[in-house]
Amino acid sequence: MRSQVVRAAVVQAEVGASLEEGLELTRAKATEAASAAAELIVFPETWIPGYPAWLDVCRDAGLWDHAPVKAIFARISENSVCVPGPAFDHLAETARGCGATLVVGVSERVDRGAGRGTLYNSLLTISPAGKLLNHHRKLMPTYTERLIWGSGDTAGLRAVDTPAGRVSALVCWEHWMPLARQALHESGEDVHVAVWPTVHDLHQVSSRQYAFEGRCFVLASGAMMRAAALPPELEAHPDRVQSAEQWVLRGGSAIVGPDGKYIVEPVYDQEAILHAELDLRRAREESMTLDVTGHYHRAELFEFRALRNTAREAGEGQ
Repeated sequence: MRSQVVRAAVVQAEVGASLEEGLELTRAKATEAASAAAELIVFPETWIPGYPAWLDVCRDAGLWDHAPVKAIFARISENSVCVPGPAFDHLAETARGCGATLVVGVSERVDRGAGRGTLYNSLLTISPAGKLLNHHRKLMPTYTERLIWGSGDTAGLRAVDTPAGRVSALVCWEHWMPLARQALHESGEDVHVAVWPTVHDLHQVSSRQYAFEGRCFVLASGAMMRAAALPPELEAHPDRVQSAEQWVLRGGSAIVGPDGKYIVEPVYDQEAILHAELDLRRAREESMTLDVTGHYHRAELFEFRALRNTAREAGEGQ
């Protein structure tokens, strides 16, 4: 019988400068987390090869046919993860070596079939045996992100069984899509992974609200990035960036219980690995007062379903 108490870890660190560095850093940080008995290890939004913070803090990011931005996009594409592919194999081997479930945010590149060359803001959930359990593509890239990533689908909009319980995940502003949240609630989640570039104040509110609404644990994950890591091709806005050592991504990772209260308070402006023991029975206790898929749902009054992408769910074009 599976234990009702699992140990989770959220990795908060400066991102690697390339795909290769990102993969090695993932292995090093996952190994460190696993050495403290972590069974579920989480990394931030587009951890590999790093969130494009330059979209919001640099000049001229959205100019048409702008050579510097095209060069940056090509570099992101070259350093993105193909699924399947050698980079994914490296992540799978890391999961096997750690004996833990990994949830990793990546920029994903499609190299074959329909959509060849398209990039996606994706989350990969990988079992301790190195199997891809879930492959979620962000449904709607937010604002400037549409310059980089294509729109995702519902194939990965689900919780999946892992040795650490049923795990779901959403990317950043997906947490303000009520129907996406409900789809995951109805799939039965014990632990929800909420990945962000930085988990600032409003993102903290959303992460805590998700935990309270879903009656589940939430692992909120944010990355670290200094202004020095911004693309050299672009000039930073002086009102947004004052020095090369300034944090443009500040972390803010936290762990929230199914009552919406912090188990581990947010950590800003420093690298850290957050650890917590999660007693999955607490979700059942908290459902006494609120259960948005049960007695508080009123299924006889409301009808909802997610339209599924059967091709992707069957494993085609992944």
